[in-house]
Amino acid sequence: MSVDPAALVAIVAMAVVTYLTRVTGFFIGDRLALRGRAKAAFDAIPPAVLVAVIAPTALATGWPETVAAVVTIIAATRLPLLATVAVGVLSVVALRSLT
Repeated sequence: MSVDPAALVAIVAMAVVTYLTRVTGFFIGDRLALRGRAKAAFDAIPPAVLVAVIAPTALATGWPETVAAVVTIIAATRLPLLATVAVGVLSVVALRSLT
């Protein structure tokens, strides 16, 4: 197996840039004084990323996953996190067993 030097350089460069952007966030994040809309925008990032990761799976895999996602969303409005996770897992298992 041979390694293309240009591909290796590209992979290493992408890894270095990715690492630097993540590490820079730790150093700069503590120095930012966010207020108002900027703070609200930064606070909205984690749930937005979570929805972006979960929504395609919940909506593109089949009806059991979609229904389980809706059940889990309803449970999340009333239950603590651990109970919500349990409801989500159990609903997916139960609905998949019906198909």
